[in-house]
Amino acid sequence: MKKLILSGAFIATTLFLSSCGSSNNGELVGVQGRGKYFEPLPYGMVFVQQGHFTLGPSDEDITWSQNNYSKVVTIDAFWMDETEITNNEYRQFVNWVRDSIMRRTLAKEGVEGFLKEGEAYELLDDDKRPLNWKTKFNAKDETQRETLEQMNLPENERFFGRKEVDTRKLLYDYYWVDMKQAAKLSNRYDFEKQEYHGTSYNAAGEKVEVKDRSAFVLNDRIQVYPDTLCWISDFSYSYNEPWATMYFWHVAYDSYPVVGVNWNQAKAFCIWRTILLNNALAGDKNPFVHNYRLPTEYEWEYAARGGLQNSKYPWGGPYTRNSQGCFLANFKPLRGNYADDGAARTTRVGTYTPNEYGLYDMAGNVAEWTRSAYDESSYRFTHDFNPDYQYNARKDEPAVMKRKVVRGGSWKDIEFYLQVSTRAYEYQDTATSYIGFRCIRDYLGNSEPNN
Repeated sequence: MKKLILSGAFIATTLFLSSCGSSNNGELVGVQGRGKYFEPLPYGMVFVQQGHFTLGPSDEDITWSQNNYSKVVTIDAFWMDETEITNNEYRQFVNWVRDSIMRRTLAKEGVEGFLKEGEAYELLDDDKRPLNWKTKFNAKDETQRETLEQMNLPENERFFGRKEVDTRKLLYDYYWVDMKQAAKLSNRYDFEKQEYHGTSYNAAGEKVEVKDRSAFVLNDRIQVYPDTLCWISDFSYSYNEPWATMYFWHVAYDSYPVVGVNWNQAKAFCIWRTILLNNALAGDKNPFVHNYRLPTEYEWEYAARGGLQNSKYPWGGPYTRNSQGCFLANFKPLRGNYADDGAARTTRVGTYTPNEYGLYDMAGNVAEWTRSAYDESSYRFTHDFNPDYQYNARKDEPAVMKRKVVRGGSWKDIEFYLQVSTRAYEYQDTATSYIGFRCIRDYLGNSEPNN
């Protein structure tokens, strides 16, 4: 944080000094020399333009759940992943966490070259000092080899004597800013008294006194490796061992959607992806511009409809088969006949035809996490402009408070769950073999990109 504050102060001072020397002839012309912003086209994402749509049921509610109703809402423009996050994409996150732990471990053992050097980092503890990713590991270096041995499973836990990374040690510490708490009037800075005097809540849901802005910076630690055993635990009296042992790591499944990831892990992935891009574009000295996150359930439904009002499915029609009799998504079409649509379980992302926005698998394959907390009546109290309902559940709160909205239906669901308006939920700390996720990125501006 010190590094960011110092850099911000330096940038502000530079802008101030440069503006003092500019000539404006006494006219109000704004700050000059700021250039023009060009929105880069993000890899693997599609643009969803701003607009409005009729939220809620487009057909009969066969379960009589009564947890949604029709309501016209407006949604800002955003970028969205054209497919669900794949095993190989999520593995990049896992490998990054693994490598960062290895680099930090070597640095603590006194091995040079794995932490950034320079005056900007002298005031930081080694635990907070940025990593130097340019230094390569040396497998021939005995010190490095012996130090990193602690990352592997102990010998008594190895299956068939194979040396493997202990995935229980792949822990990711991440931070985010709770803007909603910061925006509360009771938490605002009192300029007359020159102090804060509100109360906030930390990541664990515990009440804390607001003494400065750090009260709104929340942090948590998450184990990032997917729960591969969910393929077995999700189904009683069913043989799924090959999927449990092969699905996440084998190259055959690289382009399949990642599963076994709970809501907290999906959120952590979005924060890591945000840091990864912004650091690559501007280095770690400038503020973040691009923000990845999970979509709200309202953004998800808007995108799933593909601009087609009152459509039942993402492809628009009232049926799950096309004119040739082929199924249009990967789900459970008939009793016990999972394979009739072409896939018995998950299949490669992008196998079926996309919707009008170019988004694949908005119905079927795997259901998808959203950032929204689940409440049966949330449609009635959320705003009609960018509606959003969130709740940060404490670990000691009852399970009903930890429900997060899941959309889209999966390979094991009947067609009712494929409807764009169907709401379902799962608990935020639960990982399953049929829920994945995709990210969205906030779009800066209103007009379409490159216009």
